Amino acid sequence: MTLYYTLVFFLLLVEMGIFMLLILPLPFTWRKMIFTFISENAFVAKLQYGMKITFVFILILFIDSVNRVYSVTNELSRNTDRNGGQQTVLGHERMEVQARKFYSQRNMYLCGFTLFLSLILNRTYVLILDVLKLEQTVKELRAESNERVRSGAESELEKKYEAKERELEIVKKQAEGLTREYGELSDRYTAMEKKQSPDFVPRKDL
Repeated sequence: MTLYYTLVFFLLLVEMGIFMLLILPLPFTWRKMIFTFISENAFVAKLQYGMKITFVFILILFIDSVNRVYSVTNELSRNTDRNGGQQTVLGHERMEVQARKFYSQRNMYLCGFTLFLSLILNRTYVLILDVLKLEQTVKELRAESNERVRSGAESELEKKYEAKERELEIVKKQAEGLTREYGELSDRYTAMEKKQSPDFVPRKDL
């Protein structure tokens, strides 16, 4: 395997490792910290830009490998037709063509899977960011709802307290009125008792 295809294979392994890290069931706080760091770090942004350029070269290698597979397949087909469909008479030449076809197909699959996994990683990253934003929004809405419920309950309690205070004031006023009436009735009763007692001498007008 040539150097650049070795690098492509290494990049494929790195992509597989990153994908496994993305799908790990991490807590919300850790996941938010990691993705916030990735989305806001300047070095990561430069690295992503460099990876885009690298994938352009991998795309060129993929197109070249597809072209090689097509040409080797045509060559093998022409040699087979030339020998009347007898593939066994090609000998070592046919073995060489088959080896080139195998290497071309291997390079095509390697570059294709690398490009495909890069698209999956990009889409997974975007989806996870959207999910994190939605989870953060849900938490904020829940906190706001709980605050409204708490404030509503407090205001309802305050209204009930004020109503009880008003009822207590009314009861106090009624109690004061009853006390005054009781005092007046008590005074009248005392006066009547004095009038009806035998020691009481009515006054004669002169």
